[in-house]
Amino acid sequence: MNRILRLLTAATLFAASCQVQAQDLNTAYFTDEFTFRHDLNPAFGNEMNYVSVPMLGNFGVTTMGNVGVGDILFDNPMPGGKKKTTFMNPYISDSEALAGYSKGNNRIAADARITILSAGFKAFGGYNTVELNSRVDMGAVVPYELFEFARNVGNRSYTFNDIRARARGYGELAFGHSRQLNEKWRVGGKVKILMGLGQADVSMTNTKADLSDANQWVVQTQAQADVSMKGFLFKQKSKEYNRRNGSYEYVDDMDVDGFGIGGFGLAFDFGGVYRLNDDITLSAALNDLGFIAWSKNAHAENIASSFVFNGFHDIDVSDRDHPQSLESQADDYGDQLADFAHLHTTGGDGGRTTGLAATLRVGAEYVLPTYRPLSFGLLSTTRLNGPYTWTEARLSANYRPLPWLDGGVSFAANSFSVDLGWVVNVHPKGFNVFIGMDRFIGKMTKECIPLNSKASFSAGFNVTF
Repeated sequence: MNRILRLLTAATLFAASCQVQAQDLNTAYFTDEFTFRHDLNPAFGNEMNYVSVPMLGNFGVTTMGNVGVGDILFDNPMPGGKKKTTFMNPYISDSEALAGYSKGNNRIAADARITILSAGFKAFGGYNTVELNSRVDMGAVVPYELFEFARNVGNRSYTFNDIRARARGYGELAFGHSRQLNEKWRVGGKVKILMGLGQADVSMTNTKADLSDANQWVVQTQAQADVSMKGFLFKQKSKEYNRRNGSYEYVDDMDVDGFGIGGFGLAFDFGGVYRLNDDITLSAALNDLGFIAWSKNAHAENIASSFVFNGFHDIDVSDRDHPQSLESQADDYGDQLADFAHLHTTGGDGGRTTGLAATLRVGAEYVLPTYRPLSFGLLSTTRLNGPYTWTEARLSANYRPLPWLDGGVSFAANSFSVDLGWVVNVHPKGFNVFIGMDRFIGKMTKECIPLNSKASFSAGFNVTF
């Protein structure tokens, strides 16, 4: 089981410490002249045409979750030791080591977009956008019981929720159009051609550890890994069983022969805006409704889903080759553990099709009748991503003191925490500059990794005309 846990832990730690490029800035949803508002809702348009500065039109860093590096790494309490240690250090008390973990699922999620090129212009009776983006979404779900089990194994039964980690990267070429239908309605949509770069899924399901019976310990899990990427290969080794006839193969390493597009897909965005009256506007959008068909998928899983240890019985000390000798019984357990703790490829791996992580947004904005530069907005965001799904409600105050200057502040409660956000958007004739955050960055390591996995910073520079 150690190899499986190492693979899962590596994926979890990577997600926990990741700093990825600009996600959608939800605080700017009600900021009228925010250049990339159409990425939040394709029905939104802009008063000005724009062309993004390559790689600088929309960039930043973001992480989110209810567990972070600060919950895994601690200052070493041992004098003369390394400066940092993990929560497994026996000199750290159980209460302190486990204090940062949620009693339910501990989750990390990130949704990222690197805008390579983007342009928006008025034509064809509405507002049009063309974009080339690089997208990443990743997540990890680890139950509290796993940390508790690793920290303090006791003679009792442990039942874990599913343990999962995922990372996916792809490029998209998007074409959008929005138009005003009448005084009340404005609608829009996008079609996106997707180019899959890679997707990796690691999971441990139906995981249990029954250590309550003094005569028999049972550990079970169904572990599997799927990697869809051009040129990716699980490398296997063959090893003889200790006592059984034959040999078994197990994943020992991995290799990528070249890098490129591993699959193609299609996705759509749909959005609408309804002006209820001069003061109230309602809106909704469903983004990234689509799929990627991967041409090749490498799959690996453990041969056996359970390991049973019921002790050593009737040990024969006269002959080490006797079936009841200590060495023979240990070899039997070793053969059983080899099937349980190692992943092996199933052979003949074909392609697979995976759905995207879609986003549903529903918003309402109220413009103050007595002072129209000021409005208040409420935005609900749901990331539809299977076990990595998260939701957020964000209340914002939006202010436009000058025709070329607007922005706002926001307060949000989501599946992970509560956050404060802000945005400043400057758009005089000729250029647009914006800067904002959906959540404030807390304490960081010397490598600038947020300790609590909460971070957000977005900025961009675009030419307008």
